[in-house]
Amino acid sequence: MARLKQIESFVAVSTKGSLTAAAIADGVAPAVIGRRVDALEERLGVKLLVRTTRRITLTHEGSAFLEDCQRLLADLANAEASVSAGGVKASGHLRITAPAGFGRRHVAPLVPAFVAQHPDVSLSLNLSDRVVDIVNEGFDCAVRVGDLPDSSLVSVRLADNRRLCVATPAYLQRAGTPATPADLMRHQCLTLSSDASQTRGWAFSTEGEVVHLRPSGRLDCSDGQVLHDWCLRGLGLAWRSTWEVEQDVAAGRLQVVLESFAAPPNGIYAVFPQRKHLPLRVRLWIDFLKHTYGDAEYWRNRESTAQARET
Repeated sequence: MARLKQIESFVAVSTKGSLTAAAIADGVAPAVIGRRVDALEERLGVKLLVRTTRRITLTHEGSAFLEDCQRLLADLANAEASVSAGGVKASGHLRITAPAGFGRRHVAPLVPAFVAQHPDVSLSLNLSDRVVDIVNEGFDCAVRVGDLPDSSLVSVRLADNRRLCVATPAYLQRAGTPATPADLMRHQCLTLSSDASQTRGWAFSTEGEVVHLRPSGRLDCSDGQVLHDWCLRGLGLAWRSTWEVEQDVAAGRLQVVLESFAAPPNGIYAVFPQRKHLPLRVRLWIDFLKHTYGDAEYWRNRESTAQARET
């Protein structure tokens, strides 16, 4: 307990800038805070703070130690909250982003249930098909579908995602059915524009290896829903996720081609800047998504809902 008090006092002095401010926050005399910090420095054998009559500054060792202490205290607070008698208590504002089409169908509908479970959390949802820079744009978490580029971001796989190459029967009757992925180069392909999130092209499996093609056509768009709509109008072939086109395939509006060349499933991921200092509200949001998407019944229910809306 004494060690924890020393660490808490050191963090309070470092962040508040004075013994007096730290003492007021803890409800003790400044001398008590000073003795705790002195005891911590003596135990560690290093100087953490340089104290003068006018200001307190961190030494090089103190700056490094402060980061570790803040992480330690945050982890302890999260652990205590997770098992507290009143249940998990998350609070604060959560900023999340997701691809537009997937976000409308499978993220936005989940938000009301999440905030109902955590009434002290407010939430902003951004839907965009561009790759949002979550660090520089201030987002806590992104939901991403497909292959992830190499980065320093941390990712958690939430569910599998499979892509299908589809077209209307009318288009295939008019333009022919591609027999191999190479045949796509002779077709009108509806592709995401270069500023969208699909950066590696369409993936197919040939001779046990996954290859990526960049087919072209007269039309491209940064919005996946528009590509879906164009495909339904018979304007070309599209490479879309099962969650988006499965109902159209079942109803005969779209036909799957090149199915024998289908690549292994990629994933649906939660992506966030780092594991250290992860706020409780972010961790609970990720757990909520993982629990929901990991339940096969969720996807069956979504399909049933989509079918009901069409009838």
